[in-house]
Amino acid sequence: MQSFQVDSLTFHFPHSWRVSKYDEWSFYDHQFSEMWDRIKAVDLIAIENGVVWLIEAKDYRQHRRTKTIHIADEVADKVFCTLAAMLPAKINASDPSEKNFARDVCAGQRLRIVLHLEQPKKHSTLFPRAIDPTKVQLKLRTLIKPIDPHPKVVESTNMQRLAWTVT
Repeated sequence: MQSFQVDSLTFHFPHSWRVSKYDEWSFYDHQFSEMWDRIKAVDLIAIENGVVWLIEAKDYRQHRRTKTIHIADEVADKVFCTLAAMLPAKINASDPSEKNFARDVCAGQRLRIVLHLEQPKKHSTLFPRAIDPTKVQLKLRTLIKPIDPHPKVVESTNMQRLAWTVT
């Protein structure tokens, strides 16, 4: 297994997968995000057998969501910006590993989107389980249908048969 830390979550992927923390790429941080203030990035990009997975992780077990933008809109923005960056990264990234990874993303045969959404297991006043994953998934589906008509909203206790685990 290969592991990647995203905030307080650790993602564990099979060794056969290629995985990268896109929001830490030099190309994203020093080139692409400099274009506009509103450029965003998903947390992880994973590739396996021609399937490209764009993964955004949110952990609200210790902190409430304070953003006014709907979480599905936020994820859709991050997906759109990340995909928009792949062709320029394939051509212009200065880091060869980022350039090669972007090339493999562009050569992908299928796109999949996953929002990993952790919330408190029990509802409380201080940390409510305020986000309904099924509603988020439905809105996300309508926003990104041309990219992935079946996005997933998962949590560590309900991974919906994904090939990786999260702790």
